[in-house]
Amino acid sequence: MSMVRTKAITPDLKKLQKEIQGYADEYGLDYFEQIFEVCDYDTINILASLGGFPNRYPHWRFGMQYDQLSKGYRYGLQKIYEMVINTNPCYAYLLEVNNWVDQKIVMAHVYGHNDFFKNNYWFKHTNRKMMDVMANHGTKVRRYIDLYGQDTVEKFIDRVLSLENLLDTNVLFETFEGKRNREKLEKQAKAEADMGEFLYDDRSQSLKTFMRNKKRKDIDSNPKKNDEEQNVVAEKLLAQGEKDILRFLIHFAPLKEWEADILGILREEAYYFLPQGMTKIMNEGWASYWHSTIMTKRAADASEIIDFADKHAGVMAMSRKQINPYKVGIELMRDIEYRWDTGRFGKDYNECPSLHDKENWDTKLMKGREKIFEVRRTHNDVTFIDEFLTQEFCMRQQIFTYKYNPRSGRFEIDSRDFQAIKQKLLSQLTNFGQPTIEVAEANYKNRRELLLKHVHYGVDLDVNYAQETLRNLYFIWKRPVNLATVYDDKEVVFSYDGKDFKANS
Repeated sequence: MSMVRTKAITPDLKKLQKEIQGYADEYGLDYFEQIFEVCDYDTINILASLGGFPNRYPHWRFGMQYDQLSKGYRYGLQKIYEMVINTNPCYAYLLEVNNWVDQKIVMAHVYGHNDFFKNNYWFKHTNRKMMDVMANHGTKVRRYIDLYGQDTVEKFIDRVLSLENLLDTNVLFETFEGKRNREKLEKQAKAEADMGEFLYDDRSQSLKTFMRNKKRKDIDSNPKKNDEEQNVVAEKLLAQGEKDILRFLIHFAPLKEWEADILGILREEAYYFLPQGMTKIMNEGWASYWHSTIMTKRAADASEIIDFADKHAGVMAMSRKQINPYKVGIELMRDIEYRWDTGRFGKDYNECPSLHDKENWDTKLMKGREKIFEVRRTHNDVTFIDEFLTQEFCMRQQIFTYKYNPRSGRFEIDSRDFQAIKQKLLSQLTNFGQPTIEVAEANYKNRRELLLKHVHYGVDLDVNYAQETLRNLYFIWKRPVNLATVYDDKEVVFSYDGKDFKANS
């Protein structure tokens, strides 16, 4: 990939930003300082492939993502209009070939995202100085590549990336001690960025991990230690119920110092991006709500309305194969606003026996705008859908479950049942539709083997993915690894010993 090239916005765009920011203030949006930069399409593809950050660690997957985005644009399959980053100040990139209406829409959309990043509870503890941290991570990984070779470091990163979805959302809510430690690391990252080098203290945690592992190995290899002492060490290894697999591996796997450091780097970046995955529908819905409101009521001239409506409709188009987070998000926000304006919620409304009365229900409560601001602060996608998706909303928006019919060659409605639709949607959103894995035992069979447990919610594991995950875990754990699950309604333990995969029921 070529070097990232961005430039400051033109005076005309600066004037437009001031205008759009005035509308955002008028509507009560609360945001970080907003910085816009413009770039060409190749640059925005590079930025998108890097997660929005111009300086990341070197890895082949970023090049692969860039290639996919470039081909998508070249063949007319997709187009990126903007990119906004959860940092303070908040950076957003505008495509320089966008027409004037596009730039208005994008700026209004970005202020919606900025407000969401600043105020949503799930983003509360994310590191807002991630630009510096990401650049610092890139410097460290490059130095490890210089020391240990690109193939060695890249293969280790590949294995860790296959495990980066094994996270615990509770980690997002840090303790006072955690906050203090994070602030210390932020200061340290800034000092490192200024000095252009490592500080010893930054590596001390990895060094402690390394020394702890070395000490444990010394105990394991000492034949004079009795069984009781061995069992004490085994007890220390137990982390039953731990869902943060990366943290568990940092603490207990026999890692080299540089491996522990890289594992910590990838874990920190995975947790930074986690809230964005947890709030995709809400975040895009909120930003779309505000670009639509600002454009139709304030920013768009009469001559621009048709162009705006055309662009907006393109973004909101729904597919039968998957839900559109922009469409579901904005319509659900509007539905909540309407319901709280008219009082269509609560015991009296829900238990009203008259269909006519419910259809004409209006208490003139006018609390809708206040309610959606509250919702954007306190919810994530799962709780948002669980609490506010109603049967009436599904019927009005024609949200059904579809199934492909090979005889007709079309996707056809599989179910109109509201509970079935809601449960399917929630199952797709819970843990992003990925399996929930936790540590069951770190001294399985009293042989230092690792036993993980799949928390089964009715969907079996993909065996191929499970095998690859066990293979990568073995590489890090250095001893046999096992995964307990339910498969075909039977309890099964998949095992990998470095050579063979086995399934024991």
